[in-house]
Amino acid sequence: MHTSGAGSGRSRRGGSPLLAAALTATAACTAGDRDADPGPTTAPAAPTHLLSALDTMERHALVRDEVDWPKLRRDALGRAEGASGPADTHEAIERALRDLGDGHSAFLTPEEAARAEHEAPDDQVLPQVQRLPKGLGHLTLPSIRSDTAARPYLRAARAAVREVERAGACGWVVDLRTNTGGDMWTPLASAGPLLGDGEVGAFVEADGTRTPWTTESGTPRRYADRWGPGEPLAHPMPPVAVLTGPRTASAGEAVAIAFRGRPDTRTFGEPTFGVPTANAPYSLSDGALVVLTTARETDRTGRVHHGPPRPDVEVAWVRGSDRVLTAAAAWLAAHDRCRTS
Repeated sequence: MHTSGAGSGRSRRGGSPLLAAALTATAACTAGDRDADPGPTTAPAAPTHLLSALDTMERHALVRDEVDWPKLRRDALGRAEGASGPADTHEAIERALRDLGDGHSAFLTPEEAARAEHEAPDDQVLPQVQRLPKGLGHLTLPSIRSDTAARPYLRAARAAVREVERAGACGWVVDLRTNTGGDMWTPLASAGPLLGDGEVGAFVEADGTRTPWTTESGTPRRYADRWGPGEPLAHPMPPVAVLTGPRTASAGEAVAIAFRGRPDTRTFGEPTFGVPTANAPYSLSDGALVVLTTARETDRTGRVHHGPPRPDVEVAWVRGSDRVLTAAAAWLAAHDRCRTS
């Protein structure tokens, strides 16, 4: 456990009961080979809970080397002054996550975490596939936020892609404009036959640790046993137009990044929301979740993305006319693979 924040807090807010309890908890974790205190060493629940969240942030945050941790800890402990239990520290934890400044970390109360975990598949918006003129397919991949919805989502996408591809689709639109985040792996698997196999991107942590995104037989390798292979296309590696917009965020941006550098691929629309980073959930003792940004994302060319990935062809959305889809379809229809369709 890091102790710099607690020490600085003591010098500035010496009369705070919460700070005193926090210092006790810190001392208990860092006593090392010093003589043990014969008295009670268990800190009250509130400061222990808050310190646990702050320690997790300091160990794992992507921006951990850019944060003034003594100040962030002082501020968090000050905001939780008078807290008598874990729930009373939630606001301070949420504010500390905002103070990291990464624009993506978040906090879920125990109730919010439970709802997110148990989203019913019936509540999930499933992927949609349409046949467009001139032999084109249009695959829309909305957000997905729970494991229980993954199989219905993937099953719907694979079946629809298979049907349209067997009808002779020569090129595809992959529409991510309504994907506001959540799970990236199910949409990746849904687009897997179009995406192609191999390393399609990676997470890069603050210390340079790199975790590749690898697909095999149309499925991310980490889910191969759970989901099985996707059906290969009769006409592999067709041209693909990827659509993005300001609502494309987080996991939606990751899927868009996975298509960057793919042959015969072009992006259309507007810049994304601008959080091309990976989050990891860390559970607290009361069931709350610290959802912490821990890595940046790189495409298959090795480019690490900072801020909103801009499309190759910028087209503004206009109410009543989908100019983005029109531009993407025109590019696909002019491609060599589609001219004779």
